[in-house]
Amino acid sequence: MSTAPLLWPRAIILVDMNAFFASVEQRDRPELRDRPIGITNGATGTCIITSSYEARACGVKTGMRVKDALRLCPDFVQIPARPQRYARISTDIMEALIDITPDVEVFSVDEAFLDITRCQRLLGTPEQIAQRTKDRVWAACDLPCSVGVAGDKTTAKYAAKLHKPDGLTVIPPWETVQRLRDVPLTELCGIGSGIGRYLAERHVYTCGDMAQLPVSELARRFGNLGRRIWLMAQGLDPLPVETRIAPPKSMGHGKVMPPNTRSREVMLTYLEHMSYKIGTRLRRHDMVAQQYFIGLRADFGWLGDSYRTLYPGNDAAPLMQLCRRMLAEHWSGEGVHQVQVTALDPQPCGGQLQLFEAPPNHNDQVNAVMDAINRRFGEFALAPARLLNRSDMPNVIAPAWKPHGHRQTIE
Repeated sequence: MSTAPLLWPRAIILVDMNAFFASVEQRDRPELRDRPIGITNGATGTCIITSSYEARACGVKTGMRVKDALRLCPDFVQIPARPQRYARISTDIMEALIDITPDVEVFSVDEAFLDITRCQRLLGTPEQIAQRTKDRVWAACDLPCSVGVAGDKTTAKYAAKLHKPDGLTVIPPWETVQRLRDVPLTELCGIGSGIGRYLAERHVYTCGDMAQLPVSELARRFGNLGRRIWLMAQGLDPLPVETRIAPPKSMGHGKVMPPNTRSREVMLTYLEHMSYKIGTRLRRHDMVAQQYFIGLRADFGWLGDSYRTLYPGNDAAPLMQLCRRMLAEHWSGEGVHQVQVTALDPQPCGGQLQLFEAPPNHNDQVNAVMDAINRRFGEFALAPARLLNRSDMPNVIAPAWKPHGHRQTIE
């Protein structure tokens, strides 16, 4: 009779906050508890970001329109998102997880991986550490979470979603192949419908079916990702818990505009809004950029191109000159519905020396005063007059949000 090893060779936890934004609202506002609520981007938002479990029981889903949610659930309550509040609570949670192990990877604003392999002799079995983690999260924010424990990241993430809300699921490494055998491959994080179709064409539908497919075939089609997918299906995902936050490869801001916008002045307002947000963010983290993508999205795709300022900088004024140039070169009166401005090469100030030194920027002192005022009194308390007409849609948490540094952004 075989016995389980005392120590797992590798032990990974995935912490997943349950309906995070909705749970925060129900915690902060007792009158919303046990009610079907959905979070939208502002009071006028029409798309549901997330919903409470009471709403989900009625069929309300993320991405659903509010009008459709009301049709399914007449008692549905729409709640405007408070991204700053969610980010603050998420930061508290992530900092609390460091008390369990220093090996923490913030996967999103409401998810984190913990590598507890080295903690077992000190804190107990992986299941005991997982329960300690749940208790620590509750103490930090008074909110429940679901936890998955496994020998690799992909299986841990799959395990965390098996019992929600407030679940704890353990899949030991020696049980992984059996537990995953009948699981559809598209249930695993990172295997989308496109890869799923490719595998289905080869009669591979479940994790157990993957044994029929040579790893070399996946590697030829998808490269290293293919090899990883082959291993993921067997509970052998080699990807480590990544504790380092890589320098940003880009830094951008975008907004959805009214449908079929054809007003040049409206476009300029949105472009200036995004330009000033990028400039402020670059300055906040002592960074500069020289190359930008500037674009407008129409029904048939993007209009725009990448542009360069004369020197690296973090002032919005030269960027707005590029925005005007983009409009002149690429927009011919088409209706558009989205704007995007992205710094493609953000880098720390005082980095690589330029062949020709940039002339003094007389806006530096003005920007410093403006930033100080806006930090004290709120974003755009002091701003160009055009931005009085900016979008009233609230900011949202950036997809690559992290609790500290340049990625702790509300867009």
